[in-house]
Amino acid sequence: MPVDPDQIWHFAKAALLALVASLLVVVTQIRSAFHKTREDFVSFQRQRSEERATAKQDKRAKKSAKEDGDGTFVIGFFHPRCTAGGGGERVLWKSIQALGELREGKVAKRRTKTKKESGGIDGDDVRLQNCRNLSVVVYTIDKHSDNYDEEVREKVRERFSITVPSSLPLHFVHLHELAWCALGVVTPHVFVDTTGCAFTFFVAKVLAGCKVATYVHYPTISTDMLSLVRERRPSYNNDAKIAANPLVTYAKLAYYSMFAVCYGLVGSLADLTMVNSTWTKGHIQYLWRLAGKIHVVFPPVDTKSLKELPLKGRENLILSIGQFRPEKDHVLQLQSFAKMLEMYDGAMRTAGAKLILIGSCRGDDDQERVDQLQRRARELGIQDNVSFVLNQPASVLKDYLRRASVGLHTMWNEHFGIGVVEMMAAGLVTVAHNSGGPRSDIILRPAVMDPTGCLASTAEEYATAMYEILGASPEVALQIRENGRKSAERFSDEVFMDSFKETLLASPIFRQ
Repeated sequence: MPVDPDQIWHFAKAALLALVASLLVVVTQIRSAFHKTREDFVSFQRQRSEERATAKQDKRAKKSAKEDGDGTFVIGFFHPRCTAGGGGERVLWKSIQALGELREGKVAKRRTKTKKESGGIDGDDVRLQNCRNLSVVVYTIDKHSDNYDEEVREKVRERFSITVPSSLPLHFVHLHELAWCALGVVTPHVFVDTTGCAFTFFVAKVLAGCKVATYVHYPTISTDMLSLVRERRPSYNNDAKIAANPLVTYAKLAYYSMFAVCYGLVGSLADLTMVNSTWTKGHIQYLWRLAGKIHVVFPPVDTKSLKELPLKGRENLILSIGQFRPEKDHVLQLQSFAKMLEMYDGAMRTAGAKLILIGSCRGDDDQERVDQLQRRARELGIQDNVSFVLNQPASVLKDYLRRASVGLHTMWNEHFGIGVVEMMAAGLVTVAHNSGGPRSDIILRPAVMDPTGCLASTAEEYATAMYEILGASPEVALQIRENGRKSAERFSDEVFMDSFKETLLASPIFRQ
């Protein structure tokens, strides 16, 4: 009996519709479960608020407790290593501190033209109500302990000088690095990713029904990475063996291309996207083509304490700050410094110029890298002029920032460059790589304003820049130091707090 093509087509359509209907039912049930989890947590928060109000002795105190908010608008931060102590963690805790200020009614103070542009809110605005009712959840893989909350708050105060307002309810969910598990314990109204894990957006938005916000420090994959593989150029993330093999290169390029497409799709699910630099914005705009407006919110840098360091009386020290990782390209620093010492019959060697490399060693791999750098220094004949300062406290770093004349940064396509800003704020004339955030945002060129530092790419360019800075007259050097310090104020804690709060309030995530 012949098979009727129309009948097959009808069966196929029926099967497809049944599959779609089944998926919708499953997604609806999952959303319902996440919604119930959120409602349970909101009820818990409301009950705690009522208990606190009941504990008050007089009506005025009760009214005050009610106005303080009940913590029923929940914002969850996905940051598994929230106590790591790096630049990403500083952004996390400054963001939480900003939310605490919003809860206390301290909105942004940015100088914009209209209330609409500045995210201004009226007394009956739903955003104001949500600000009053804020509570924060942090999803972490840290092990739970009885005094974990207090220990984290104290560590944040010591490491970053950040105090989270006591009025802000702060909770921690101790889980593995799975968004599904995290959201299954506490489902927030707003899910905020501050680690660059865009693939959590699907779980948060599609399955859990959360609004999604993200702060991107660097794209997981970029067009520059694709270019390196395509052009078969060896790099720290493109091994020379792979670059030398065309078949493996094409396979890696296909994988990277598919990953970039998937990354762009899930990234476009974000309701609010913030990035740390103009360079990062350009790459995210290219990859997340379906996303809405992308906002540049520069990361917070503690410029206040560094501004207290004197600008005069500097020594012939060149300072490099950063972990000993391959992408930091410390080899280029050694090569550049060696070339500078050879210039003009060794004038800077005679003047006692020294290179100080300060950083932390996270393990055996980092220590082996330091050993290789020390061997390279001996090969270049500069071992007596180079010092490695490892795993020292902040006081030692600050002392070198007080004494050094030049700051050195050699990472290609640094997504922002907090270390560059810190050196500028401390009064060092900084020579940074002519790429990434330092080029797009930090080191302003003379066409924009007076020189704030130097940009370089090759060992020769670095050597020339360092020599000219150390050999400049005190008046010229002082002027550049002052320019750099003034320019660094664009990245202060205060600017970040205002910019972060303004961006949040102007976005749709608080209007629910």
